[in-house]
Amino acid sequence: MEIAIILPAYNEAKTIGSTLRDFHGALPSALLCVVDNNSNDDTARVARETCAALPSCRSLILTEKRQGKAFAMRRAFTVIEADIYVMCDADSTYSAGDLAQLLAPVLADEADMVVGDRHAQGHYLRENKRPMHNFGNNLVRSLINRLFNVNLHDILSGYRVFTRTFVKSFPILSAGFELETEITLHAVDKRFRIVELPIAYQDRPAGNLSKLSTFRDGRKVLIALFSILRYNRPFFFFGSIAAIFGAFGLAIGSLPVAEFYHTGLILHIPSAILASGLMVSAFITFAVALMLDSVVRIHRHDAERRLLAMEVGRRSR
Repeated sequence: MEIAIILPAYNEAKTIGSTLRDFHGALPSALLCVVDNNSNDDTARVARETCAALPSCRSLILTEKRQGKAFAMRRAFTVIEADIYVMCDADSTYSAGDLAQLLAPVLADEADMVVGDRHAQGHYLRENKRPMHNFGNNLVRSLINRLFNVNLHDILSGYRVFTRTFVKSFPILSAGFELETEITLHAVDKRFRIVELPIAYQDRPAGNLSKLSTFRDGRKVLIALFSILRYNRPFFFFGSIAAIFGAFGLAIGSLPVAEFYHTGLILHIPSAILASGLMVSAFITFAVALMLDSVVRIHRHDAERRLLAMEVGRRSR
């Protein structure tokens, strides 16, 4: 069984060597893949030299010039043919010692995606020195759990294990660190089996600064979340907009209606026109919600058939 460990890396020359050594020690038979994401330091050179020095190491060094973790993972998923894919950051924040327990549910055919949960044992809260990152994690987790009626604990974990079926059915549409949100929502929407397991987490080593920007990347994650909500839950998205239009239309239109009932006249003509426009918009938006919901249902039906075909092909090999 081929297991590929994918390490997207942008300016990780200080940590890529130790990360590769740790993963090789944890699973010597795995293919180690480093995706140099347009680094301007010695990340690629250190990765090559480290892999060359490891005994019986099978490695692949890829280059992705387009900046962004999603582009790096897209390249790896496209090039690599494996049975199980491991995604992990190359900054020494995650431990290779947790790899065996993360692989176990996939190897036992009990999960399609296993997520390393940084929050279960409080590691992330203790190690992370950026309060706004904690706030952002909690906000995204709460939104996804409420909007998609799930109970996930670590939406943004960068340490995950996937089956081949999951990877080959996942179209990566994002560009950067909103990738984890997109992966999670794809798993939820397509009803993949998700298992979360507690893992160790430590902050980046001194002098190795994070490339994340709390506000910039947080904004991207939220935009991606609502974009995916619009595409995957259009009835909820557009239905909510229709409900807002309708509520304002009824509130504003109540005055002209009451006025006409008591006097037979409409004196607040602008209010009547505005209320009429809002109600028309509400009905049109609701109709759009119904139509798009039907389209998404057809898409899910087709996606399910493709997944079944992929699973049959996998089992017949």
